[in-house]
Amino acid sequence: TNIGSILASVNPYKPIPGLYSVDAIELYRQHRLGELPPHIFATANECYCCLWKRHDSQCVLISGESGAGKTESTKLLLKFLSAMSQTSLVAPVSEKSTHVEEAILES
Repeated sequence: TNIGSILASVNPYKPIPGLYSVDAIELYRQHRLGELPPHIFATANECYCCLWKRHDSQCVLISGESGAGKTESTKLLLKFLSAMSQTSLVAPVSEKSTHVEEAILES
């Protein structure tokens, strides 16, 4: 759920098909925070939009207990930001990937 710009999420401890897919990235990149159900991609998109609008550094704080999904949330946030940084009119996000992105997401 969202509390203002804060996302409170729970680790489901199981895969949920489509939740973090390329289609989900495409959906959340086209909407602002609050227009769609709460999601890590909505938070990442808000961060990305504020970065460009304000021309200033942004910070995302991810916290929680051990096993809560902090590392996975960070990877998902970086996956979204990486996809956004590669946006072009020529190819959809699904066709874009770099060695840097892969290295970051695997770390």
